[in-house]
Amino acid sequence: MRTTIYDFLKMSFAILLLYGCNLSSPEDIDDLDNNANTLSLPEGFDFSTYHDVTINIIDNEGYAKYDVYAYTDELYDAGTETYEDESGETVTETVYKSEVLDKLIFSGVPKNGVLNQTINLPKFYSKVYIRRNEHLNFSSSIEDIVDQEVKFNFSDNQRNLRTTAVKNVTDYLYAVNGDGQLFQIDPLTGVLTDLSNMPMGSYTCAIDQENKLLYSIGRSSPYPIMKYSIEEDTWETVANLGFGGPRLEFNSKDGLLYFSNGSKLYTLDPTTGARLDTWNIIGLHNTSGGDLAFSDEGELFLCSASGLYGMELDADGNYQSTRISADDLPFTPTSMTFDSNQELWIADISGYANLIIMDTETGGWQYNYGVKANNNTTYKRSIHDLTTFRVYSDIVDETDSDGDGIFDQDDAYPDDAEAAFELFTPSKYGKGTIAFEDLWPSTGDYDFNDAVLSYQAIAVLNADNLAVRLDLICNIKANGAGYTNGIGIEIEGLDPSQIESVSGPVLTENFIILNANGTESGQENAVIILADDVDNILNETTISVNFVAPVSTSDLGVAPFNPFIIVDMDREKEIHLPYMKITSLGNSSLEFTGDNKDTDGDFISDNGFPWAISIIHDFKVPKEKTNITSAYNYFGAWAESGGTTNVDWYKDNPGNRNDDLLE
Repeated sequence: MRTTIYDFLKMSFAILLLYGCNLSSPEDIDDLDNNANTLSLPEGFDFSTYHDVTINIIDNEGYAKYDVYAYTDELYDAGTETYEDESGETVTETVYKSEVLDKLIFSGVPKNGVLNQTINLPKFYSKVYIRRNEHLNFSSSIEDIVDQEVKFNFSDNQRNLRTTAVKNVTDYLYAVNGDGQLFQIDPLTGVLTDLSNMPMGSYTCAIDQENKLLYSIGRSSPYPIMKYSIEEDTWETVANLGFGGPRLEFNSKDGLLYFSNGSKLYTLDPTTGARLDTWNIIGLHNTSGGDLAFSDEGELFLCSASGLYGMELDADGNYQSTRISADDLPFTPTSMTFDSNQELWIADISGYANLIIMDTETGGWQYNYGVKANNNTTYKRSIHDLTTFRVYSDIVDETDSDGDGIFDQDDAYPDDAEAAFELFTPSKYGKGTIAFEDLWPSTGDYDFNDAVLSYQAIAVLNADNLAVRLDLICNIKANGAGYTNGIGIEIEGLDPSQIESVSGPVLTENFIILNANGTESGQENAVIILADDVDNILNETTISVNFVAPVSTSDLGVAPFNPFIIVDMDREKEIHLPYMKITSLGNSSLEFTGDNKDTDGDFISDNGFPWAISIIHDFKVPKEKTNITSAYNYFGAWAESGGTTNVDWYKDNPGNRNDDLLE
């Protein structure tokens, strides 16, 4: 009987070994060491998709806030949109947008004339966009990354310097277009500076100067009235107007929006979007397109496809229009605005817009900027509406609630004297991804879905541009492993004693020992365990690391630092990115069962594949058992080139991905 029971137990154990992986056991070890699944790598290639870049800004001209963005002139497909064009025709087309203003990396104010930060950028970026804000006087520059460094000296960029106006006012032309871009043009220099991405493309904009608000109406249904705070760089929707049109102006005399389409003119309450009054417009020769503008004297002007008109309200409650310009203008006006000198600026309907100055008495005009001005000021975009924002030199809001030397309008933490700015990895609106295979040192299936961490790192900076806190906003977006794996980061530039506290990690498995400050005990460098079971952070979790004293970003290093997983609660078994070192508690010389495919301990297998990859971008994970080279067509070519070709192999560009093989 004992023998029978023994045989039964042996058989049961064998069955569990064969079928247990269908429940919760680790994925099978796959032998991919064949010619079809072998990469021939240049010596030392580490599979890195990004690099550290040092930004050096010199500005001795006084107080100014800087915003630094990753720059590319590549447009992305934002999908299709159905809308009415400025002629009232219904159009459906693909919308292409720039992503530059979605890629804010950091902000700061130079200290003693210097602003220096170390950032992390995908290698396909070769430039940065630097925007300077001196009391709402904006200027910008596109700078090359040379040898992983950007050098910008404001005084050397004479094209961004302007002659001070005779009066205490500086004018800027604010403009919008159907592509959803809000930007300004300096009327003295013609220089264009991007300000914001709009919630929706638009043909209209108007500024409430007193409250520093810009209003715009979306170009397609439900035609939202959108409000932009120039000081706070934020958008909100006031109301859905329900119908569209090309002409909008704010009247400072009564505080109302004046909106027009066809041969109708309406007043709107800017606080609620309510339609208040309606008038007929008499005498337009062509009722499509154009804009409205009030002069400082309160005179109302309208332009349409047939030119410029003066408007006057008659005794019957109709607006009579009188043509001012000739009826044979060689351009179709889309927009107009008066500057402080009462010069009337007009933009034409060209895709590469031209800016024109027109005389309101004679209708005479001239090209001032754009291709047709022949002065090297080509705007590679449409201008669908213009308005004027006036910056008064004697009205500067220097409110500094927390006394840290940074004005509230520039301070991300206006009530906290210890914090002022933020540095983002990968960007303010972006997420990075770290994906692991957990069968190291054996060969896995290289689907990179055993533990996939999505993260955004925010270094909170003080007024001296030093880091006082690190926030990691993260979650596990895929867990295809059968093991219970932990995940953490090592900040190699910091000693554990430089950490004041750590909050947010989720530890439930009782194999991690912590110091009193929340760092892992027994480590030479600061190690933060995010979770001892990756399933603990399937939902978005914020882990905050507070520093004892502020540190520079060059000393801190840049996210994602040295990330790793701990395999199956075996604290000594760590898996890192290629060529990254194990922590003090890791052990690369453990006795492993099965074949060791990483005998040199560099976390690159004998067949050339890594066990972890890090991408400063959102990353779609291959389906279970789908090799990354099958899911991503250019991964192999990129790796074998040493990262010199197909540098954006992971992006959603045509031909890059096989979507049916991705989760």
